[in-house]
Amino acid sequence: MKEPLRSVTHLYLGLSCLILLCSCTPLGDQQKPNIIIIYTDDQGTLDAGCFGADDLYTPNIDRLGRSGIRFTQAYAHTVCCPSRAALLTGRHPQRSGINNWTQNNPHDEEKGINMPLSEVTIAEVLKEQGYQTGIFGKWHLGGAVENGPLEQGFDTFYGFRSGFIDNYVHFFLHGKGFHDLWSNKEEIFERNRYFPSLMTEKAIQFIEKSGEQPFFLYAAFNLPHYPEQADSLFIPNYTELSEPRKSYAGVVSTVDDKIGQILDKVEELGIRENTVVFFMSDNGHSTEETMIRINDHLSGLPKGTNYCANGGGGYTGKWRGAKAGFLEGGIRVPTIISYPGHFPENETRNQIISCMDFFPTICEITGSKIPNYVLDGYSLLPVIESKNAPSKHQVLYFQWRDQWAVREGKWKLIVKGRDTTGKYSSHPIKEEKMESPYLANLEADHPEEQNYAAEHPEIVERLTKLYTDWAAIVNK
Repeated sequence: MKEPLRSVTHLYLGLSCLILLCSCTPLGDQQKPNIIIIYTDDQGTLDAGCFGADDLYTPNIDRLGRSGIRFTQAYAHTVCCPSRAALLTGRHPQRSGINNWTQNNPHDEEKGINMPLSEVTIAEVLKEQGYQTGIFGKWHLGGAVENGPLEQGFDTFYGFRSGFIDNYVHFFLHGKGFHDLWSNKEEIFERNRYFPSLMTEKAIQFIEKSGEQPFFLYAAFNLPHYPEQADSLFIPNYTELSEPRKSYAGVVSTVDDKIGQILDKVEELGIRENTVVFFMSDNGHSTEETMIRINDHLSGLPKGTNYCANGGGGYTGKWRGAKAGFLEGGIRVPTIISYPGHFPENETRNQIISCMDFFPTICEITGSKIPNYVLDGYSLLPVIESKNAPSKHQVLYFQWRDQWAVREGKWKLIVKGRDTTGKYSSHPIKEEKMESPYLANLEADHPEEQNYAAEHPEIVERLTKLYTDWAAIVNK
């Protein structure tokens, strides 16, 4: 059973939709706009040319940035599962029980964590509005076949259910490994065919087949997540770079190219000005290092095969941290929203936003009904319209397993945190377990490099109280 609506703000989303859409270009009698969400995987905080990475070749993300709004304080989550739950439901992932790793192998006899079917996704809301809905790429909200995308509003699914796959053999590689490539509910075998190309081809076919019907395309790319298997076309671009930036840069350019193919198709069909594109990464870059450690791995790959992120090649600028921690480099991600002819173009916004905001924003743009339960995201239309509009996120909350963090203004409190910065960063990792509690000043010259907890116990106390009150509500 859905939870009752708790916030008065959300009672008026329908009314605000009408008001705000009048300030943009109204829908009138025209076809409802197509919606595309491009969610990259483990792309670092500043890892695109338009966000300041001057050593990367990302022409398609950059052109998307020129045609829309680039957000400088956009937050997803620290790892894949909670980020994807928050994106698709507009809610803190703890509300759906996603506070630990979800089930990976669809063939496991013992069922693990899967996002409950009682959660309402963007796809379910848009399907009710007559949209064709498709997901291509990574699901990672539970591997159980009966809890997959088709049960959560998607008409079409092509991709994998777990956290990652090798792009050629299509096996999840941790442990002994298992095969994981699906077309809807059918396991399929396309060994030696490059997965990012396969999913992009399927996504383009989905767009072409939609015809006059509005569509929702969720392009959940598995790059630049490891294994860092770049399209050979881009390897020559980075011969002067050293590792691990070199291999990471190749997969960033590869996913940029696939994004460009989707954008090209939309433009070729003459529907770009009736298509809203949301671009975001699911979390910061990875610094993981591991390899296949057993003989007779089910993938057929030999023992000793290195397949992780080689210590981390992402770029965070002045920010510290990476995936799996609550320092800024783990949760602050590159984000663009583009709707040419309707939203401002080639502008930036510095307000705090969240991946949870995509859900109510899409509802307002399409005139869709808000689910009758609590949403934790807010419509971004006021922020899109004005760089002076206040952020609705006066306090940000994060939790993953036993780690948690609260941000209020310039202060961020991290408890039981992990420093996953990586040894190749400009802010080399000091120790994996952080001093706890850790109070950071995000406006300092070197943010998150100094712990202010001893100097400001009153701030630690206030932020801790905010967290405990929040956790009591959202944790299942």
